[in-house]
Amino acid sequence: MAPDPWFSTYDSTCQIAQEIAEKIQQRNQCERRGEKTPKLTLTIRTLLKNLKVKIDTLKDLLLRAVSTRQITQLEGDRRQNLLDDLVTRERLLLASFKNEGAEPDLIRSSLMGEDTKRGTPNPWLCEEPEETRGLGFDEIRQQQQKIIQEQDAGLDALSSIISRQKQMGQEIGNELDEQNEIIDDLANLVENTDEKLRTEARRVTLVDRKSTSCGMIMVILLLLVAIVVVAVWPTN
Repeated sequence: MAPDPWFSTYDSTCQIAQEIAEKIQQRNQCERRGEKTPKLTLTIRTLLKNLKVKIDTLKDLLLRAVSTRQITQLEGDRRQNLLDDLVTRERLLLASFKNEGAEPDLIRSSLMGEDTKRGTPNPWLCEEPEETRGLGFDEIRQQQQKIIQEQDAGLDALSSIISRQKQMGQEIGNELDEQNEIIDDLANLVENTDEKLRTEARRVTLVDRKSTSCGMIMVILLLLVAIVVVAVWPTN
């Protein structure tokens, strides 16, 4: 596996910071002896510029790794702590270069420590997590990649569940639409049936009225026939 570019840049940046501290201490010793140090001063100024460029590169690499999910949030925070420590040391070195801060030997002692080569714990990390303690940078990277893969698998499972729930919701919506159509058809059928019942009721009422009128006419006719019969019936 190819080395992580962030840690490669980090290692070279630490070396530059250590070299700056040594050069500043050397310059101060020369000045205390009354010697001129224009060459050393120029070298230190150039190294400080290189240090700033390296730190900016580390910031860009970290931002890209976090935004593209190449590392976990925990690893991102860990690297940010290392980067913040570098920025602090850059300020101390700059202040010492301008004779405004601590002596460079104090800064140098914080930079020296254990070897910063790949495969050993970084001495600048004060509170390293237990799960990464004692691991090399490549091992940590593999561990972070495994965690990312597990997170991706969890996200895929969650996406599948959401898709099934969405499909169920669509099926329920379609069923409700069909039920609403059935209810609308029933409402129309009831309305049509009610209208037919009213029409038939009116017809029955009309027929009943006609039947009553016909009955009265028949009674009158019968009475007239009876009168005629009585009138023409011979009497003894």
